[in-house]
Amino acid sequence: MEKVFVTGAGGFLGINLVRELVKESYQIKALVRKIENYKGIVHPGIQLVEGDGMDFPHNLLADCAYVIHVAGVTTPNLSFADYHKGNVETTMNVLHAALENNVKRFVFVSTANTIGYADDNGPGSEDRPMRQPYDKSSYAMSKLKAEEYLMQFCDRIEVVIANPTFMIGAYDFKPTSGRIILNGLDKNIIFHPPGGKNFVHVEDVARGLVRCLRFGKNGEKYLLAGENLSFRDFYKKLCDLTRTNPVLVEIPKILLSFFGFVADLLTRLNFKTILSSTGIRAFTIFNFYSNQKSIRELKMHYQPIEKAIADAVEFFGSYRPKS
Repeated sequence: MEKVFVTGAGGFLGINLVRELVKESYQIKALVRKIENYKGIVHPGIQLVEGDGMDFPHNLLADCAYVIHVAGVTTPNLSFADYHKGNVETTMNVLHAALENNVKRFVFVSTANTIGYADDNGPGSEDRPMRQPYDKSSYAMSKLKAEEYLMQFCDRIEVVIANPTFMIGAYDFKPTSGRIILNGLDKNIIFHPPGGKNFVHVEDVARGLVRCLRFGKNGEKYLLAGENLSFRDFYKKLCDLTRTNPVLVEIPKILLSFFGFVADLLTRLNFKTILSSTGIRAFTIFNFYSNQKSIRELKMHYQPIEKAIADAVEFFGSYRPKS
């Protein structure tokens, strides 16, 4: 089986992707920041390589047929320069390494937020342009810039872009999106924002990336999306699965707007905060998307979101990160 070069193999999605590639019998060259910190699967078909997207020998790709570029900077509320370096410049570097080594296909993991979410015409789809508030998000804009850069090279290398929604599941060691699960476990009261998201099992995203290698079309984008839910309905599902009955309290939009104003003020005064008015506003909209293109062209089958929640709960039951 042909070899795949995977960046960001030590992260939440990367760990799940490597497991999926092993299931599909691919040989894998996995780029991780520190080999001793790698918590993913160990297998004879996996070669771990230390480095990051800006710092690795380009000849590592000499025996690779494919690249799946997962690595990126997702830390909230950084400067655009930080996101540009972590999400645009690293993508450019990995792409040019792929070009130098005649890699056949480059799969880039972006975000659903570069695509317009639901409006009166229905859930967001791949042909819709980015909408507010994400056009004010330095993170989302950096991902869009990386997408636009890659699309310039479709005549030299096959480029497929994956746009996953909000991922839930196991092996979220950091944790990242799993915070939404931890915030609802063992609580008497759960405070939630008024909006909603599209939630997807991280295993399905990993499977979708592998399907991009086989079925994705050059120059196309694919939403890897599961179920559209309000935050309240998401927490209801969590409570049903854990057989708990906390009080669910919606945080008023006006209060969230005040938090956003304060966060922006603190940022302007050079205080560090992970909050911003743009990030907070994203919790007040219904960030809903369609998965029909991935079902049709990538032959995807999505698991119920209850399975993703159950897998995350089971994982956090055996691994509780430090708060």
